[in-house]
Amino acid sequence: MNRDELAEFLRSRRARVTPSDVGLPGGGRRRTPGLRRQEVAQLAGMSIDYYIRLEQGRGPHPSRQVLGALGRALMLDQDERAHLFRLAGQVLETPRIREDVPAGILHLLAFLEDVPAYVMDARYDLRAWNPLANLLMGDLDSLPPDQRNVIRWVFMSPGIAEHLSDEEKGRFARASVADLRVAAGRYPDDRPLQALVAELLALSPEFAELWARHEVEVRREQRKRVTHPVVGTIDTICQVLRVPDRDDLRLVLYTTEPGSPSHRALRDLRRLTLSS
Repeated sequence: MNRDELAEFLRSRRARVTPSDVGLPGGGRRRTPGLRRQEVAQLAGMSIDYYIRLEQGRGPHPSRQVLGALGRALMLDQDERAHLFRLAGQVLETPRIREDVPAGILHLLAFLEDVPAYVMDARYDLRAWNPLANLLMGDLDSLPPDQRNVIRWVFMSPGIAEHLSDEEKGRFARASVADLRVAAGRYPDDRPLQALVAELLALSPEFAELWARHEVEVRREQRKRVTHPVVGTIDTICQVLRVPDRDDLRLVLYTTEPGSPSHRALRDLRRLTLSS
């Protein structure tokens, strides 16, 4: 159980919910945004003292029933509720991040000749990719392993503006940090993941600001506009698929609308892989 993270998460979610959201009168001046602690305790059916201790990081180990009641009181979505349970230690075992990619997924990458695709782990380290993804993302083959990290690239690369607009980068950065926060809760003992978070907190004020929001959301489908130096702008739908039986791995596919200019741009990029 991570008491400090649990306390911070509860405080951040409480500040997000207004009395009107949960059918309570909002009367009177409020010194802080969101619900009062007493209101959360009332909605969750627990004593105010018990809830205060949880928010102060000194509470007992909450049961699944208590966590379920808190999730309903704070209007948590599916991802946030799962994160709450993990922070409270309500899992059968602590999973780990592995660095191998199943052979079947490697074979699939090889067959996806017309779609940029790569495999990414929960730390956002790239583990495998096909030739089209290599061209789209800027010669991954030539990068040292420690630079094949999407989160580090988003917040630390000086050349990211050449690939993503400010709006695109901001949207992708927020989604990625929320997803990384989920991973930090799922893999609390993973030292490389902890080191990555510590590094970015120290070096990127933008990452630190987003991390402090305690937003959690598993990354799924997302639209992304990529600018390539040779074929130009490509509007893609970024599909993020879980690898079966491997929650620590995601298969990421960049698809385009058939017959669109972006589809033709990917076809042009594909020709480059054939000529190289």
